[in-house]
Amino acid sequence: MRILALDHGTKRIGVAISDEMKMIAQPLEYIPAEPFAAFLERLKNLLREKEVELVLVGMPRNMDGSYGPAALKVQEFVAALKAAVAVPIKTWDERLTSALANRFLLQGNVRRDQRKEKVDKMAAALLLQSYLDSLAA
Repeated sequence: MRILALDHGTKRIGVAISDEMKMIAQPLEYIPAEPFAAFLERLKNLLREKEVELVLVGMPRNMDGSYGPAALKVQEFVAALKAAVAVPIKTWDERLTSALANRFLLQGNVRRDQRKEKVDKMAAALLLQSYLDSLAA
């Protein structure tokens, strides 16, 4: 069984998946956030195909640990997911994952137009890896 991570965005939702031993996260894809019904359909297919036991959703926090307006949107997103899928859903602190993903892609000389497509799934992978690392600690 695997863990699937989602990096929620208004336009795209990054997706990453763990290996079966829950040690390594890898970027999978991004799914357009709208229409939500199409997103849910793709998510349900992934949950089935990858035999997912937990969905991890990045929860944006301010640097001081407080929650801002983006966190409210993620809470609404999580509520909608819980109503639509049977797999347990957990949130995880995603501070700086997008910034770090952008930095990695820049260091890898990924062109700007390609970075937009890759940053969401890379951020999801960083989020998931931090969660997996916490399990091993």
